[in-house]
Amino acid sequence: MLKKIFSVLLVCVAAVAISSCSGKLRPVTADLVKAEPQPLEVTGNKVPVTVSISFPAKWFNKRAELTVKPVLRYATGETWGPSFRFQGEKVLGNERTISYANGGNEQLSFAFPYKPAMDKSELFLTFEANIKGKQVKLPDLKVADGVISTEALASALNASAAIAPDAFQRIIKQAYDANIMFLIQQAQIRAQEINKGEVKDWKDLVANAKEAPNQNVSVEVQAYASPDGGIELNEKLSEQREKNTTTALKQQFKKSKIEDVEINAHYTAQDWEGFKQLVEKSDIQDKDLVLRVLSMYPDPEQREQEIKNISTVFRQLADDILPQLRRSRLVANVETIGKSDDEIKRLAGQNPGRLTVEELLYSATLFDTPSQQEDVYKVATQLFPDDYRAYNNIGMMRYRSGDLDGARSWFQKAAGVKPNAETDMNMGLLALNEGNAEQAQQYFGSAANVPELGEALGLLYLQQGKYAQAVTAFGKTQSNNAAVAHILNRDYNRAQEVLNGVKNADATTYYLMAVVAARTNNLDGVVNSLRESISLDHNMMRKAATDLEFAKYANDAGFKSLIRL
Repeated sequence: MLKKIFSVLLVCVAAVAISSCSGKLRPVTADLVKAEPQPLEVTGNKVPVTVSISFPAKWFNKRAELTVKPVLRYATGETWGPSFRFQGEKVLGNERTISYANGGNEQLSFAFPYKPAMDKSELFLTFEANIKGKQVKLPDLKVADGVISTEALASALNASAAIAPDAFQRIIKQAYDANIMFLIQQAQIRAQEINKGEVKDWKDLVANAKEAPNQNVSVEVQAYASPDGGIELNEKLSEQREKNTTTALKQQFKKSKIEDVEINAHYTAQDWEGFKQLVEKSDIQDKDLVLRVLSMYPDPEQREQEIKNISTVFRQLADDILPQLRRSRLVANVETIGKSDDEIKRLAGQNPGRLTVEELLYSATLFDTPSQQEDVYKVATQLFPDDYRAYNNIGMMRYRSGDLDGARSWFQKAAGVKPNAETDMNMGLLALNEGNAEQAQQYFGSAANVPELGEALGLLYLQQGKYAQAVTAFGKTQSNNAAVAHILNRDYNRAQEVLNGVKNADATTYYLMAVVAARTNNLDGVVNSLRESISLDHNMMRKAATDLEFAKYANDAGFKSLIRL
């Protein structure tokens, strides 16, 4: 009798065990799942999500297979994420195994490529399950609502395309020199020196500059002694050379009727700097040893003695180097005053062939409208077809106007004339606008020293989700894009300062001000800034209506009065 009872009990226990291990899976409930962040947020042009699932004890059948697949659903469609597969302890496979007795905690990390329609969306987890090949139907589970897309308010179209600058200078400064040489330890001006061709040509240049209506000229006399012979001797010698040269020069000017030319005169007792430069350029024996002596001994007397001690080289120095330092250098500083803005602008419109390429490129900045400026650049491509700058600048104008295909065509022409940093940076902006951050980074790598590069790099880092780096790259830039970087870096005071400094504030500027106000609990700021934004661009009303940045103000009367869809 006892054996029968025991046998019945064993059958019952086995039946319960089999039933508990092979029964249907229960639905996954909200208390078992947590999605972060809440709400979802665009980062690096993607919507990253981390979902934590807690499988409770005795939930995961030992023979079950489960596929979890996230999907983001919105009005115009849906976007699926990757599949995550799990299996029970008695399933032969390579998926993550969940204990029946203890359950398990799992994390699913994934990201959706961002689309604007995702701003108003719902994130679901879908489940495909089977036990020993038989399907088990489990309902979808909603785990998140909507996407904050403030990052997407930054745009390559708002970035500054690089202009290839002109090198126009209203006043061109040039220095022209000639040398009067002296014999060793002498300061007399020799006739052969004051009358030699080099000095005559220099004097004629001064005379011509003095008479030219668009030139100013001043003259310097710089007298020197070579660094041998002692400081006291050289001090007197160089001073006397300066006085004699100045006197002779005044006589020459008077003789040639060159009047009212100021002569600024000074002297250098021992021309060690000139000595060093001549030695560096020479091919004398042991010149490295001489240069080392110059660097080791700051005292001039010790320097002189140490160099004289190098007997193998001193004679060559005395013959080839030192005589070149016994001189007075005559310097004519000539300022050439270029055409006035009015004259340049007139010629650009009537006779551009009379302008240099620098004047013509500069003239574009004197016109008021983009079409006039582009016309000037087109003339420049005809008159100076081998200069890439005009082609690039037409592309820059097209980029500003939103004609991206036209911009690309002109940028390609500029690069064809000559590879250059400005065009590379601009091609990088086009790549960013197409969402190709990798290609943009390659272009930016070839655009060092372009003034607009910092702003472009800031946008690149924004699109990569590197907000701190973006802030650094933008620096002191005051633009909508820079403000987005500061907002996402949680520096709302700085973001507001940047927005206040934006020139020609537009609908996006005021919209970003509303975002800053929302994040700092300033209801009046939200309403007032949104009102300005919507007045400039009615589309901002629709965006604000679904933007989770303003979710906590959805029931406020002032906010609702703006959102009249």
